[in-house]
Amino acid sequence: MRADQEDFPGRLFIVEGIDGSGKSTQLSLLQKWLESEGYGTYFSEWNSSPLVRDVTRRAKKKRMFTPMTFSLIHATDFADRSERHIIPPLKAGAIVLADRYAYTAFARDVARGVNARWVRNLYRFAVTPTIGFYFRISADEAVKRIVGGRDAISYYEAGIDSTHIEDIEESFRVFQGSVIDEYDRMVDEFGLVVIDANQSIEDQQAQMRDAVAKTLDGAPRMEPRS
Repeated sequence: MRADQEDFPGRLFIVEGIDGSGKSTQLSLLQKWLESEGYGTYFSEWNSSPLVRDVTRRAKKKRMFTPMTFSLIHATDFADRSERHIIPPLKAGAIVLADRYAYTAFARDVARGVNARWVRNLYRFAVTPTIGFYFRISADEAVKRIVGGRDAISYYEAGIDSTHIEDIEESFRVFQGSVIDEYDRMVDEFGLVVIDANQSIEDQQAQMRDAVAKTLDGAPRMEPRS
């Protein structure tokens, strides 16, 4: 990763974790708090670039992705968003909040069997975040949350393309267990801040705010409205 984030007046806070970890909820709460404190924010999420969104959707529907092509399409998405939606706000002094970052690729792609060094090299252009939060939760608990909160676990979310386990919940547990292992290996490598996602929403948010507040000295604030 590029080590030049300190050259930008803005800040970059990212959240990582397996599906069902609650990271998106926590990032949304953090955004509301930052804006209430007068900071300008910009939100970006994984796999949202219009450049590849339609292609990704069609390929997923037809289950066409191999681990390598899946990795490359997500890297293309990330590169487009970095150049258009992450670096410009950072240069303008905004606080960029990213729901998933390059570490998602490092975890998922490697869990699918892609070479770890190759994936890391693929994302060498990525700006190093100010703080990367990793919301840790077990695969079993994630299944409970997902099944209780929405319709179904998707084919690729369950990692059936790599596990070849027909039972979707069992495949999810196996695949996401491998993803968790990769995240755990990255904690020391990239200095990720681990949040126990089994804690209350309030306790998790308090830990995030405390860590973020320590990095905000000198961060630009929005002009007050007259």
